[in-house]
Amino acid sequence: MPLDEYREKRDFTRTSEPAGNSVSSGNAAAVARRFVIQKHHARTLHYDLRLEDGGVLKSWAVPKGPSLDPAEKHLAVAVEDHPLDYGDFEGSIPDGEYGGGKVIVWDRGTFEPLGEGETFGEMLGRGAAKIRLNGEKLQGGFALIRTRWGGKDKNWL
Repeated sequence: MPLDEYREKRDFTRTSEPAGNSVSSGNAAAVARRFVIQKHHARTLHYDLRLEDGGVLKSWAVPKGPSLDPAEKHLAVAVEDHPLDYGDFEGSIPDGEYGGGKVIVWDRGTFEPLGEGETFGEMLGRGAAKIRLNGEKLQGGFALIRTRWGGKDKNWL
């Protein structure tokens, strides 16, 4: 199931994070989808980038946060998919729980995959996705490129 890893890492009797009990079937042909960037004061401050695809939020932890400067390349580490309702989550995750700390929504809006004849999921599968963000703070084109740096498939720029 798409959210098994997400659920295994959390104790929903202790955290107010959404359990994601219902997953949308999604629409691979949809042009505009939701995105959210959450500022997360966990063990270390980072930002979580979440992009809607296939009824879940594909997610990356971005240690240095987003940048509008195309010359700046920021590490984005792929993490487990999150439920769609996590895009509205703000609050405190209890200390001792996975991701313990304060979470706020830093930006939100829609995004458009920029690819001809390919779904967003296919772009992610091959490790190169170009998108246009239409957010409250961030507007414009961005790219996610898998690096396989250090032999890990989870590292993206």
